[in-house]
Amino acid sequence: MRNFAKVLIVHETVGDESSQTKTPAAFHVCEKLRPHLATLMGNGGFRALLSRALALANAEGPGLRAMHVKSDGSIEGLQEPNAQLDPDEFFEGTVVLLAQLLGLLVAFIGEKLTLRLVREVWPKVPLNNLDFSEGGKNEKA
Repeated sequence: MRNFAKVLIVHETVGDESSQTKTPAAFHVCEKLRPHLATLMGNGGFRALLSRALALANAEGPGLRAMHVKSDGSIEGLQEPNAQLDPDEFFEGTVVLLAQLLGLLVAFIGEKLTLRLVREVWPKVPLNNLDFSEGGKNEKA
């Protein structure tokens, strides 16, 4: 899942040349997924899924502890961790968050539907050679 998350983050970073914000690309990926997932499971369902992914990511490292999911499904508290953490550590935390979100999606709606949803949002992302069977549920790649 981390490789899958990194593919999306890299694509989002490369694809958004006008990105002058300090918001990590992983959060842009979550924001782009939000309307599609909200259509699929409602705003409350997306908020619950992202909240669970954030809780799982926090268990792996302290980098995202100051963040929480707002009632609209967006993530709040981005500035605090950036000031307190090493940028590489924060980046890895965002990768873990996105990987957890994608892992939960695969668990709940299946690999094929998850890939189809990702393909709708990012039609040009290379999704070949992704193998979700490698690694455990909480893999540490």
